[in-house]
Amino acid sequence: MKLRYVGESFGVDSLTNGKIYEAVEENGLYRVIDDSGEDYLYSMEKPAPLDGSSPGGVWEIVEE
Repeated sequence: MKLRYVGESFGVDSLTNGKIYEAVEENGLYRVIDDSGEDYLYSMEKPAPLDGSSPGGVWEIVEE
């Protein structure tokens, strides 16, 4: 699946506004290969950093 992240970019190696990412759904979360090149779990509804340093954003499904 391909997802576009829309929202405030956060972290050098996390998510960038407008960028499309490869992802798979896993236990109610998205496993996304983010800007670090590694895969991490992100919320399906409101992806944001756990430390609260950014309000995060939303996902748009580009391709299922």
